[in-house]
Amino acid sequence: MHAHGGGAADGHGGGAADQVGGAAAPDPDAVVRGARLAVDVGSVRVGLAASDPDGLVATPVATLARDTRPPRPGDLPADLAQIVAEVAERSAAAVYVGLPRHLSGKEGAAAEAARAYAGALAQALAPVPVRMVDERMSTVTAHQALHASGRSGRRHRAVVDQAAAVVILQTALDAERSSGRRPGERVPVTRPEDARDERPGGRQDAGQAGRTEGTTE
Repeated sequence: MHAHGGGAADGHGGGAADQVGGAAAPDPDAVVRGARLAVDVGSVRVGLAASDPDGLVATPVATLARDTRPPRPGDLPADLAQIVAEVAERSAAAVYVGLPRHLSGKEGAAAEAARAYAGALAQALAPVPVRMVDERMSTVTAHQALHASGRSGRRHRAVVDQAAAVVILQTALDAERSSGRRPGERVPVTRPEDARDERPGGRQDAGQAGRTEGTTE
């Protein structure tokens, strides 16, 4: 009887104590108060929208020209740098990036480009989370809203990207309120050591020591 009690204390009992005594890991999908931003990624322009700290209403912010010039080492493309500045200025709690899937749900070149952009943004914004959310109908909805507001079709192009970002963000805010969780999928951030490992021969060169270190973590 005594041996059984000691085993529980040393095994499962100790684990439970660790869970009670240690700080619980933060929930990455929990909704935290703070402004949210949304990004509509295009090949030529990027639309940006933001919400109030309580996440009630999405409003347009800007349409940014894509900076496709090769950046100098350590520099960000101008459009990414402006988004980073907006996040800092608003103390944003999360950023949503639209994922343009086909109506069938499959992903094509546009979705691949949006994922690449979101990855670069997540790297620049860490630890502020970046999440991908479905935006299949955002541009269509934006055009309809602009037409209903009386804007001529000729003037749509200048603002449709930020209008699409508003649709993306408002949809995400509505999902937050209905579920109590952040919608979409969180974009992972690559640590410098992970990037080194991904280079050809990176893990092989590390050998057994690298595998041991990974296990220790």
